[in-house]
Amino acid sequence: MKRISLCTVMVMIAANVSAQKKFIERYLSDKTDSSRRASFMPVPVFRYSQEIGVEFGLGALFSTYLDRKDLSNRSSNFSAVLSGSTKGQYNISLKSDIWTKGNTHHYIGEVRFKRMPFDFYGLGNNTAEADKDRLVQGYVKIAFEAEKKLLPHMYTGVSAGFENYHYTDKEAGGIYTTDQTLIHKIGGSVVYAGLSQSYDTRNSNNYTTKGFMGRLTYQYAPDFFGGENFSGSLIRANVRSFWSLSPKFVLGVNALFHSVQGRNTPFYLLPQMGNDEMMRGYYTGRYRDRNLLAGQTELRYRYNNRFGVVAFAGAGQVFDNGDLGIKSFKPSYGAGGRYFFDPEKGLSVRVDYGIGEKRANEKRQTGFYISLAEAF
Repeated sequence: MKRISLCTVMVMIAANVSAQKKFIERYLSDKTDSSRRASFMPVPVFRYSQEIGVEFGLGALFSTYLDRKDLSNRSSNFSAVLSGSTKGQYNISLKSDIWTKGNTHHYIGEVRFKRMPFDFYGLGNNTAEADKDRLVQGYVKIAFEAEKKLLPHMYTGVSAGFENYHYTDKEAGGIYTTDQTLIHKIGGSVVYAGLSQSYDTRNSNNYTTKGFMGRLTYQYAPDFFGGENFSGSLIRANVRSFWSLSPKFVLGVNALFHSVQGRNTPFYLLPQMGNDEMMRGYYTGRYRDRNLLAGQTELRYRYNNRFGVVAFAGAGQVFDNGDLGIKSFKPSYGAGGRYFFDPEKGLSVRVDYGIGEKRANEKRQTGFYISLAEAF
């Protein structure tokens, strides 16, 4: 019996050591998998942002190459999330980002159902903390984009989408009730379709170390639903450029412009400043208006294949037509850490702390974020 017990113990120890070795090799080892095989990771969702609080739930990320032999083929990523948060948000999200063989076609799809309580501050670039009004947003989005490479690095595409919004005012009598300039307060629907043009020389769509990407999209929303529903144009421009300063240091620059032009423009379609990607440190929707212009730069240091840190700084503002002012730009700066759970594909979990402006009689605006993938 003693011999059997000793053997059993030895087997258990060996199995435990083997399991620990596999865990280290998969999640902590500095080595990369050069086989370019597909990866599937069911993960518990745990994120934080000041808008939603602590978000928790279940998620899954599947990443693969549609052409494993072509080293230039970009990874195709599919994700699903079912989550809730400590501030009452419920979210169901399905996303896909597909690159075909030779990167000749690029497809993006998203389906989302969300209920989210949030603070509404009014419109403009100088809203006050004292005016915040608690609302609950119901949100449905279905969107699809398809692009084809017609010339080297040049992609031309089409897009279509549907969005529906519904709002409930949790604190009647606040700015949401008293502001008579707000259109369609109960919410509404919008259907849009449009064109896109991109120029993309990035060496990776997940963790870029060199290259340039510029993208312009124009979408038109017709008077499909009538009444107070929006009819007009949605314009977005996004520019990104990256330089490899050394084997471990990368400098990235990102700028964007969003604009909504048309009739019966509801507050919920206006561009909003602040999130975990651009103007980190600002509550999403604290400032919103017909136009958004923002830019940022980020210095990335990748200590090894698994871990890295970044420092970032930027500026931005929202403004009505004709009201753009140099002195109206607001600052954003901060730092963060990175953990690469799939080093070969450059897929990461990031933790960022952003700092914004200090307005009179208010605390300095800040934000802490735990998110998947790089900010840009």
